[in-house]
Amino acid sequence: METIENNYKERDYEVHIRFPEFTCLCPKTGQPDFAEITIRYTPDARLVELKSLKMYLNAYRNEGIFHEEAVNRILEDFVAAVTPKQVEITGTFNVRGGIYTTVTASYPP
Repeated sequence: METIENNYKERDYEVHIRFPEFTCLCPKTGQPDFAEITIRYTPDARLVELKSLKMYLNAYRNEGIFHEEAVNRILEDFVAAVTPKQVEITGTFNVRGGIYTTVTASYPP
């Protein structure tokens, strides 16, 4: 993930990003899982550069990963790259086997 300078770091404001085409693989079956990833953050000195975020999220397409692990890993990587004041990441996963899963992780905890 790349970042750019936040020209309004003296002001608290929220950035809301929706990525409705998130795909990963079920680590048990190898079948694709589809989700919408939502990122809400209050920037500090840096902003996430959107094209690099898209490329980062698309890299999960061929990775076998559980829903909970995916959301928590995205959170950890986002915090490491952007160092926001706060961030909440939600993965809303499509139905699989009759079950919908929504996972939310936040920083600071």
